[in-house]
Amino acid sequence: MKLTPKGQATRQRIIEGAAAYLRGNDAGAVTLDDVRAVTRTSKGQLFHYFPDGKEQLLLAVAQHEADRVLTDQEPHLSRLDTWESWSAWRDAVLARYRAQGRLCPLGALMDQVSSTPGATEVVTELLGQWQERVRRGVVVMQEKGEVRADLDPDRAAAAFVAGIQGGVQVLRATGSTVHLEAVLDALIDHLGRPRPT
Repeated sequence: MKLTPKGQATRQRIIEGAAAYLRGNDAGAVTLDDVRAVTRTSKGQLFHYFPDGKEQLLLAVAQHEADRVLTDQEPHLSRLDTWESWSAWRDAVLARYRAQGRLCPLGALMDQVSSTPGATEVVTELLGQWQERVRRGVVVMQEKGEVRADLDPDRAAAAFVAGIQGGVQVLRATGSTVHLEAVLDALIDHLGRPRPT
């Protein structure tokens, strides 16, 4: 559907309002009436922008939350060119997930729309972009001679993304970021970060 700039702004306002609401509530229990109330949107407006209903809206919110995962790690994620920048990125990742706590909006949303067309693509695109930015950081550090040349940047980046996601799952279960912190430190040390003397 082709939207006017005003229509795009209205649709985005609905997505952002729904996302903010869902960060504090169970996505499975949220109704379209809840979304209408928090976004001050009429039923007609809601179905104009999301004609397929709740699943379509939740998928749009999931895409919005996926984009936030990467945005919250910037500018560090795109500048992994010194050990200091790797440490700053690590701290940004931990800060994001500490603030999030047990409730993972993206995880909850993806649970709700996992069978919806486009859901797999949202996750695949997020993980691919995330892995590529980390991979570029590894390559830059290799070019500077800070990371050994025989390390496979793709595998290292994949390990970071998988490790972070595993740490987030443990956080969702326990409320603790200890495992996430441990995996980030272990992987950065594996790259060859100098230990403090």
